[in-house]
Amino acid sequence: MEERGISQAVIRRLPRYYRYLGELLENGVERISSNDLSKKMKVTASQIRQDLNNFGGFGQQGYGYNVKYLYTEIGKILGLEEDHNMIIIGAGNLGQALANYAAFENRGFILKGIFDVNPRLNGVSIRGVPIRMMDELKSFVQSNDVEIAALTIPKEKAIEVANLLVDNGVCAIWNFAHTDLNLPDNIIVENVHLSESLMQLSYNISRYRQEHKQS
Repeated sequence: MEERGISQAVIRRLPRYYRYLGELLENGVERISSNDLSKKMKVTASQIRQDLNNFGGFGQQGYGYNVKYLYTEIGKILGLEEDHNMIIIGAGNLGQALANYAAFENRGFILKGIFDVNPRLNGVSIRGVPIRMMDELKSFVQSNDVEIAALTIPKEKAIEVANLLVDNGVCAIWNFAHTDLNLPDNIIVENVHLSESLMQLSYNISRYRQEHKQS
């Protein structure tokens, strides 16, 4: 299946399709049209068809989409049928919240380790995974086939730690640090800037208030 040239906008919609299709499966829905799916997702039916045509289409005219089949195929596209070993760097509030998110395993993301610099946390377990000290990081990554590292550490340390991870075989960074990482082009980085998301929310609230004042 050819997937080159697919826009990031399409890729970012795939998890939403997966989530909505999962809900349909839970509700016993066996098939759905692009029109009905568009009403649920608030995306146009033509956009849904265009998005899915990037990967082969999956639908039949007059029938719509087989929900279970489409759910399974999108899961394959997202790589959710494979296991991905991951670690969390930073065992503060955010790091511990991520570690406690049990749904990771249901999607094939296996939490192998948690790391921090605070000696008081050494050996504390979160869902059976002990917190280790940073001096163990290099050897741990090398011996546990770690693909993904989530960074929930101060920005001052994020670049140094990210480079150490990349040098030791980690190919994907889930970056919660408040800084952009300048890493090699072959390294996959997903930035999650919580403060930026809040600022966008603030902007939309301001617009909402202005529009309702005028009406």
